[in-house]
Amino acid sequence: MKNSFVLAVGGLFAVCTAAHAADGLVELESPYSARQTMDRLEQAVTDRGLKVFARIDHAAGAASVGKTLRATELLIFGNPQGGTPFMQCAQTVGIDLPLKALAWEAADGRVLLAYNDPVYLARRHGVSDCAVAPRLREALDGLAGAAVAK
Repeated sequence: MKNSFVLAVGGLFAVCTAAHAADGLVELESPYSARQTMDRLEQAVTDRGLKVFARIDHAAGAASVGKTLRATELLIFGNPQGGTPFMQCAQTVGIDLPLKALAWEAADGRVLLAYNDPVYLARRHGVSDCAVAPRLREALDGLAGAAVAK
């Protein structure tokens, strides 16, 4: 039992370490295609009462100008209940809101889902003590986890 706990914690540490490869970017691997991952995320977002502002298919955009791009989709979503308190800590947070998540097929064939860590964003905007950032992080973790769950 103790070994299982150590393995679980070690595995979580490995995921978290890899997840923050780019400053403030949380990445999760998905067992689904980029489109399916985004469909699942969009469903999780709407199920929790958040508004989807836009869904952008970057690969389709590339194709429209004769270029190719592996599957890449962006979802823009949120609500004033979460975003407003974050912006009350620092209005400049508005440049990073609404929330966004990106699903894409990497060169090695893996599908990844990424989003900006709100705690990182709070530091970026000089409001590390903003109480809403950890709650937004928890919400995003839950949404992304639902999208990539088997």
